Amino acid sequence: MGRAFEYRRASKEKRWDKMSRLFPKLGKAITMAAKEGGEDPSTNAKLRTAIQNAKAQNMPKDNIESAIKRATQKDTASFNEINYEGKGPHGVLFYIECATDNSTRTVANVKSYFNKSGGSIVPNGQLEFMFDRKSVFELALKDGLEADELELELIDAGCESIEVEEDKLVVYGDFTSFGTLSKGIDDLQLEVLKATLQRIPTSPIDLTEEQMVDIEKLLDKIEEDDDVQQVFTNIS
Repeated sequence: MGRAFEYRRASKEKRWDKMSRLFPKLGKAITMAAKEGGEDPSTNAKLRTAIQNAKAQNMPKDNIESAIKRATQKDTASFNEINYEGKGPHGVLFYIECATDNSTRTVANVKSYFNKSGGSIVPNGQLEFMFDRKSVFELALKDGLEADELELELIDAGCESIEVEEDKLVVYGDFTSFGTLSKGIDDLQLEVLKATLQRIPTSPIDLTEEQMVDIEKLLDKIEEDDDVQQVFTNIS
């Protein structure tokens, strides 16, 4: 499939295999959720989701418990959620979600990544309309679990569509329906592999393998930043 494809695959594996980077990001999400809504996941949906996602990435139980405890410690930094929008090479748009205790440091870092790639960040709100914000739940696909039947079960909870992807079902709903969808899925006792709020491009674009190499380099830099939680692009 070509050297560009091999580079892209190796690059992705390298990014997601960096547990030393991934676990702190997951831990930060847990701490923030616990600080915001309390330490009990049964009454804190945001914390419950953060824990589910950490477990899906094989984050050790001790790490999860430590992240929850940090929410009550006086010396724990207060993190603010802040977003940045940028234009990269080949017409690729970026929406970057961060959690930081120093926004000056974060914006300087993000700007440098784009500048070095020939891109730039743009004023917040300029690109937001290019993405639909959705609640996305990945469920384990088990025998007897049909997408059409499940969609009917969850439609009152805010389900918009369900797709089958290999060994999982992916449930989509508006971002405002995250809580009701989460409860509806819990009520059906379905196994949640991952639950996130995602930004899905309204007009996705296709790139060549060579162009993707440039984008992967920029993505690597952004995703390696400790303050960055999620990155979305308009690539199809």
